[in-house]
Amino acid sequence: MSDNAVLSRKLSSLNEFSYNPLEEKYNTVAVIGAGGVGAACASNCILLKACSEVLLVDIAEDRCEGEALDLQDAGFVTGVRCKHATYEEAGQADVIVITAGVGQKPGEPRTSLIGRNYAILKSIFKSMEPLNPDAVILVVSNPCDVLTYLAQKLSGLERSQVFGSGTFLDSQRFRIAISHKLKVSPSAVNAFVLGEHGDSQFAATSTATVGGVPFSSFPELTPEFLKQAEADARNRAYEIIAKKGATYHGIGACVATMVDCIFLNERLVFPLSVREKEANVCVSQPAVLGRSGIEAILPIPMSEEEKKLFDASCGAMRAILDEVA
Repeated sequence: MSDNAVLSRKLSSLNEFSYNPLEEKYNTVAVIGAGGVGAACASNCILLKACSEVLLVDIAEDRCEGEALDLQDAGFVTGVRCKHATYEEAGQADVIVITAGVGQKPGEPRTSLIGRNYAILKSIFKSMEPLNPDAVILVVSNPCDVLTYLAQKLSGLERSQVFGSGTFLDSQRFRIAISHKLKVSPSAVNAFVLGEHGDSQFAATSTATVGGVPFSSFPELTPEFLKQAEADARNRAYEIIAKKGATYHGIGACVATMVDCIFLNERLVFPLSVREKEANVCVSQPAVLGRSGIEAILPIPMSEEEKKLFDASCGAMRAILDEVA
């Protein structure tokens, strides 16, 4: 038998498996918005192998297609697919990450920014119809807490399926400051920044620990140092924006970590923006994140002062929602 005949027989035997790429199933994440934040989220999802397929969607189609082609080239590292997709395709994804929105102009009131981004949010959900009823939606666009509340309202999905990135990144910034001071890994620091992702957020230090040891046991963690670390975490975004125009990389890594947690059903605890039932607003609280979204809210003990700060943060969010919702 000739070499060509042998090769032909081997190739024919492969066809017995009837492989059809159209029947493949993927853990799919759709990123709505192909700007700097959306591209960073997509890139980190690909490089962390947080999913098997990334759909990139934006109203600016040329920019979006260019980003998708560029990200396809990065996919060789992990084998994760990336493609420019439609809003309808995004609506059927397993996880939908919303980064689209407009930035605040100098001197512009916050309610004006919220109004414009609310209009964008409504357009996004209308374009994604019919929405996958099992989708998990992660809101990254700012103001994160208000838009998370509105996104759940627009989606019609359960409270557990729609959440915001909230103070996840702020908490990481705070933990890094503590870890540098004590010369330990940030993963050894168990501390959360809670409430609004914004001016009324606060670090809950009364029950925070390092390797299980309370903050109060470390003389280096003076009230002055903790107050400064809290302020630095709150203001870091302003500093980065002043120097380079926008923040991308930190939130991109946070989003990929959350996507990974969802698809692996890890049930890790992150400070995420979830609708607080009593106050009926979205603010960050310690939340268990798994395959179906938010699986539980952990009632973290707070000092009397921290409880006042949390209530004030909820009140600030309620006042804004009363104007726009």
